[in-house]
Amino acid sequence: MVAGNAITKDDDQPPTAFASTLRSAIATSGLSLDRIQARLLARGASVSVTALSYWQSGKRQPERQSSLSAVRVLEEVLAVPAGSLLSLLPPPRPRGASSRRNRATTEQPLTFPLEALQALLEKVGAPNALEQHHQLKLVGLHDLCEIAADGGQRAVTARAVFQAGADGQDRWLLVYAQGDPGAGPPVLNALRNCHVGRAEVDDEHGLTVAELLFDRPIDRGETHLIEYSLTNPGPPYPECRNTHYREFRRPVREYLLEVRFDPDTIPAKCWRYSRQGTSPLDRRELKPDEGSGVHAVALDFGPGVFGIDWEY
Repeated sequence: MVAGNAITKDDDQPPTAFASTLRSAIATSGLSLDRIQARLLARGASVSVTALSYWQSGKRQPERQSSLSAVRVLEEVLAVPAGSLLSLLPPPRPRGASSRRNRATTEQPLTFPLEALQALLEKVGAPNALEQHHQLKLVGLHDLCEIAADGGQRAVTARAVFQAGADGQDRWLLVYAQGDPGAGPPVLNALRNCHVGRAEVDDEHGLTVAELLFDRPIDRGETHLIEYSLTNPGPPYPECRNTHYREFRRPVREYLLEVRFDPDTIPAKCWRYSRQGTSPLDRRELKPDEGSGVHAVALDFGPGVFGIDWEY
């Protein structure tokens, strides 16, 4: 199973032409970021002060359609020629249903080459994990993905229930794709009924492979519940390109995915999406609840991809 996010620029890279030009325009205008935000809002463009700060520092750049529209208004607010900022932005990266559809048709993991995963599996002593018959069945899984005010991923907490198909099952192999190599790997914490064993990280691909060792071995027919979390430092938090998903290489009886947003930055629209094998992508709109979140459930699902995406 792989939970995935997307790729953002390395914070150690020099500022882009867009960031440098924007920073100069802001300085020339004499306006504070708070005043710029207020003037944008008065013109119908909602951009947080945090986002403006990230844009001018080069830590983030506008990509979503709503952000690109806001840049057009920002040019007016800063009294710079129309297109002088937009022209400095690269074409937006593929996102949304069509992009996800292309990725979901492959048998490879979604955000990294299979060779990178195999190398980490060998390092943790499980070189045949992808081919061998597993005696530990994932019965149920609950993911809680927390999105920060800047739109990045703060943390993922997972609760998993397994059933043993043979005696002496004592561990589960976690594979997690951060998808944002520049942000560094998340911190893995074992929260309940397990502890972390051997763990390896591929910084280039943002990939983590780790053993979660059960507090006690379980025998055939027994079930075991574990809970763990993956936490990112911030702000800024790793950009997740407005999506969170799992790739299931084997069927799961029940998967609950919950995404919780900062109350001040609730998306305008959310969808759940799924795809199994060569079947068409299934995408349905979700409504945020009173707790600033959305959820989706998959029953008897997999192999395939199941996730939630959103737009502001």
